[in-house]
Parts: sequence; C-alpha cells; structure tokens
Amino acid sequence: MRRIYDFQLIFSLRIIAFVNNRLFVFYFRILNIYKITFSIKTQDKIAFGGGCHWCTEAVFQTIKGVLRVEQGFITSKAPYDSFSEGVIVHYDTTIISLEQLLEVHLHTHKATSNHSFRTKYRSAMYWFKEEQESAFAKAIPTLQPQFPEPIITKALPLVTFKLNDESFLDYFKRNPDAPFCTRYIHPKLEKLQKKYTSWVKI
Repeated sequence: MRRIYDFQLIFSLRIIAFVNNRLFVFYFRILNIYKITFSIKTQDKIAFGGGCHWCTEAVFQTIKGVLRVEQGFITSKAPYDSFSEGVIVHYDTTIISLEQLLEVHLHTHKATSNHSFRTKYRSAMYWFKEEQESAFAKAIPTLQPQFPEPIITKALPLVTFKLNDESFLDYFKRNPDAPFCTRYIHPKLEKLQKKYTSWVKI
C-alpha cells in the first residue's frame, strides 16, 4: 500500500513539475514577444543628408537614443533622384525625438547655404512615412529663429539607399586622428558637446 502511495506521490509531483515548467516556458515566451513588440513600437528611422556622410555618421553616432547609423548614398524623387551622400538613423523614440534629431542635423551642416556642391551634398531630411514629413513642416518654423538666414533643407521621400563600402563605414570611429576627422568632424562634435550636452553620449 505504501509503495502505491509513494508511486502516486512521485507521479503527482512529476506532473506538477511538468505543468510548472510548461507554464514557465509559456510565460517567458509571452514576455519575449511583449519585449520585441514594445521594442518595435519605440524604434523608428529617418535619413539625413547635407554634408560629407562621414561627418553626418559621426554626429548621429554621438547622440543618445541613436541605435544605429547606416552610411551611404540616397536618392529621392525627381528632380532629386541622383545619389547624394547621406545616412539612415535608427533611434529609440523614448529617448530622442525626430524634432531633436532634425535640430542636430540643421546645426551640424550648412543648412542655409545653397553652395555649388548641393547635388553631392543635398541638404535634406528623407522621410519613410508621411507623418515624418508633417513633423518636419511643423518643426522648421520653430527652428528657423535659431538661424540668421532661411533654412534650405528639404523634406524628401527616401526612394533608394545604397550602403557605402565596408572600408568607409564607421569612419570616425576607425580613424579619429585622421586629418579629415581632425579638421571637419572634431569641431562638429565639440559643438554638439557644448550646445546639446544632455543629448550627447558620454
């Protein structure tokens, strides 16, 4: 009789352990799905162009909330359908906003200058969805008083993105002391540190 009881007890404990294990696995699957879903909802991307993409890449890699920067060449719709240097910025919307990223971009390239290299260095924010275009239209009048001349930066739909060669990616990170970086990138990062201290990664 005791053997039967012991067998029933062991069997019951095994069933309980099995059920608990299945519930544990189910709980963590649900938790992971929630984390992935929440992460997707709080992540967004936007593209910028205006100066050398080595500079633009370095600038946005410095900003808090920026998760990844893709450096390459961008086309939009005619008459802006030629490839122009630019970057795609992937960011966490709970840490940094589109308006803040736009402000950083305007202050780290010649956003009021229609110089002769504008085809190669098109001054633009390239949007992926129409609400980003609307956000740009609302933000520019607010940001314009920070500049002595009219902002020429355009909001354009991104049509094509071509990633740069591997050897040129993360250019500043790989070559912080290169003459180009010393002359052009370091001053931009110093300006960021002074003007947007709380936005810059330590």
